[in-house]
Amino acid sequence: MNVLEARLAVQDVLILDGALATELEARGFSVDDPLWSAKALFERPDLVREIHLDYLRAGADVLTSASYQATVAGFMRRGFTAEEAAELLRRSVRLAQEARDLHRAECGGDAAVPLVAASVGPYGAYLADGSEYRGDYDVDEEALTAFHAQRLRILASAAPDLLACETLPCLSEACAIVRALRAEGIRIPAYFSFSCRDGAHISDGTELAACARVLDAMPEAAAIGVNCTAPQYVSDLIHT
Repeated sequence: MNVLEARLAVQDVLILDGALATELEARGFSVDDPLWSAKALFERPDLVREIHLDYLRAGADVLTSASYQATVAGFMRRGFTAEEAAELLRRSVRLAQEARDLHRAECGGDAAVPLVAASVGPYGAYLADGSEYRGDYDVDEEALTAFHAQRLRILASAAPDLLACETLPCLSEACAIVRALRAEGIRIPAYFSFSCRDGAHISDGTELAACARVLDAMPEAAAIGVNCTAPQYVSDLIHT
């Protein structure tokens, strides 16, 4: 039984935190940048930690790290070395863990310990061209697997409880992530969440039910879901 299954065995519903970029903007931080909210990891890490803590105070059971659009290559374009970029990825997890520790101190240790999920955005988020909502990547499976393997290896070294593979537009990318997890020997449970175009299909047109069948057969997949999808489609997607 993985950590997600163990928690759901005693708690029917787990509440994820909310948008990070929205909260950053509400607090005066601009995310108008190819790195999006990941820019705050080196400009305002204190603000990232503060937002994580506020989500826990509001009742979140799971924190997602500020790494959705964070990659080694993306940080290196901003002048960081490869090792500095890797450290920023690890920092994204640590900031959530630090917020959890602060919240535990506030609560006196009586509440259930929140989970920290390392956010793993799609290849399209790195491209910053909107292709995470289309899945029309001009890249082969080997390159896609290698892209995810590097980031997964670094994030896993920070010991998150979960991996949140989010806003995936195509099943092939989910499968690439699974291959990367296997290649790196990463045992951290991962959930796979797709962006969807309607009440039955993910962004590239594949049926969500077909994605669920494929991932259900893979032990690396702890859960399957949807995100960044129009609210009117969610009920049908859950029942598909």
